[in-house]
Amino acid sequence: MATRTILVGGGTGFVGTRLNKLLKVSNCNVINVSRMPAANNISWTAVESSGLPPGTSAVVNLAGQQFLDFTKSWTTGFKQNVFNSRVYTTRALATAINTTQNKPKVFVLVTGVGAYEPSETKKYDESSPTTGQDFFSKLLVDWEKAATIDPPVRLVIIRSGVVIGREGGMIKNMFLPFYFGLGGPIASGKQFLPWIHIEDLIRLIQFSIECEEVKGILNGVAPHIVTNAEFTKTFAKALSRPAIFPVPEFILNLLLNEERAMLLTKGQHVTPKRTLEYGFKYKYPKIEDACRECAHLLPNN
Repeated sequence: MATRTILVGGGTGFVGTRLNKLLKVSNCNVINVSRMPAANNISWTAVESSGLPPGTSAVVNLAGQQFLDFTKSWTTGFKQNVFNSRVYTTRALATAINTTQNKPKVFVLVTGVGAYEPSETKKYDESSPTTGQDFFSKLLVDWEKAATIDPPVRLVIIRSGVVIGREGGMIKNMFLPFYFGLGGPIASGKQFLPWIHIEDLIRLIQFSIECEEVKGILNGVAPHIVTNAEFTKTFAKALSRPAIFPVPEFILNLLLNEERAMLLTKGQHVTPKRTLEYGFKYKYPKIEDACRECAHLLPNN
């Protein structure tokens, strides 16, 4: 099979690093758009000035400043960076796709379940409207709107849940407290926690690139719906540790700012209806399996 060239925005991050490995094993030439110079990287400025690299068959965007970077205060400037790093990069790639002569077959954008308003009673699938009034729901609307591309290029938007993987994201932040028996549920623990194992997220991205009938919104979440308390209990069990120290909501509101803390203290009941209808098979459909896979002291990379 001929080598395909795939351009990945934000390809050097937590998800991007794993996606690079998967695509390379699948005989793909991966070019990362990144601020970091490296052999297979190009800059965002190069994409805006020169367009897509010749022969690009698919474009993926994973770029975005981490919401939960606890080293950064939730200032107006930081919020602007969170917004720009998603909306502007998506728009830059969409513009490059629309202006290139030999168009790629597909543009895959990974956004988030923040599109759906937090609720302990509502149930969402891909057909649910984005009704939220909070910062993240509004961001998602602008972020996904920035991915306006012309036919015949397919557009796939994967709304990802919390990504479960040992090397980064939530598990990396919470591993040591849990390992030392200091873990516990967040706030009431009743809030839903839409999640997906990193291996399934990168496989879903690859699935979206390769299956020509896949288009539109896909919820990148596992079919096993859990609350924060259920997740906490399962992860602690995988580590053979207790999880008896709850984290009160007011502490997180104080430390992180209430607007950002809602990512941890609030949640959504999200099902991957269209993802399953397209026939995607999960490697880690159950939270128990995902937690067991992450329950080792040293990261794999």
